[in-house]
Amino acid sequence: MSIVKKILKSDGAKAVLSFIAAGYIWLVYRTSRWQVINGEQPHKLMNEGKPFILAFWHGRLLMMPISVQRKTKVNVMISHHGDGEIIARTIKHWGQDSVRGSATKGAASAIKQMLKAIRRSEVAVITPDGPRGPRMRVQDGAVRLAAMSDVPVFAVSYSVKRGKILGSWDRFFVPAPFNRGVVTWGDPVLVPKKDEDGAFEKARDEIEASLNSITYEADRLCGRETVEPESRDKAIKPHKKSADA
Repeated sequence: MSIVKKILKSDGAKAVLSFIAAGYIWLVYRTSRWQVINGEQPHKLMNEGKPFILAFWHGRLLMMPISVQRKTKVNVMISHHGDGEIIARTIKHWGQDSVRGSATKGAASAIKQMLKAIRRSEVAVITPDGPRGPRMRVQDGAVRLAAMSDVPVFAVSYSVKRGKILGSWDRFFVPAPFNRGVVTWGDPVLVPKKDEDGAFEKARDEIEASLNSITYEADRLCGRETVEPESRDKAIKPHKKSADA
């Protein structure tokens, strides 16, 4: 392992990087004009202190903290993979808690913790295509959590006029400061408790369609082309280059 990689894996480096990331989110948020679309229902639930599941694509993770009200108690499922600790520390600067686990590691424990949070009338946040894809494809964890908790799933996404799409597997979107952006919400998706007649697959497809639809709409309103979903059976390959979008 190189010296640079060792430094980046150190606790001190993670603390600094998370502080910088949280500051950058604040900079983009405060220097940009934002329009919220179709947010009446989730905002009403937040005002009333009622729980729900918030879902967004991994590639639109950076500005997630601005989608919820600062007073709202939030629990974000974050994987043990790679930069999970930096993400967890970043959202902590925004007053949001993390639950460590994913569909591939620590799933049972993470879902159990998320269920406890929902029973405390808190918001459970999940990236249904994380931690490694396929990009923009809903995995079963979000559906299982919704079925067990009996609360609605709201998809949320955002876009801005100026930003960069990285060459990572999720096509991570980094917005520029001094911008114009939109935060778009989907309609609630209710998942039945029992998987009868393919109910879970239908719910998964509905959540996925909602996320892709609102992401497309956000990008359209900002004059951007939308990243295409990855095939469900496509293997994840590392992307080293980044591209302007």
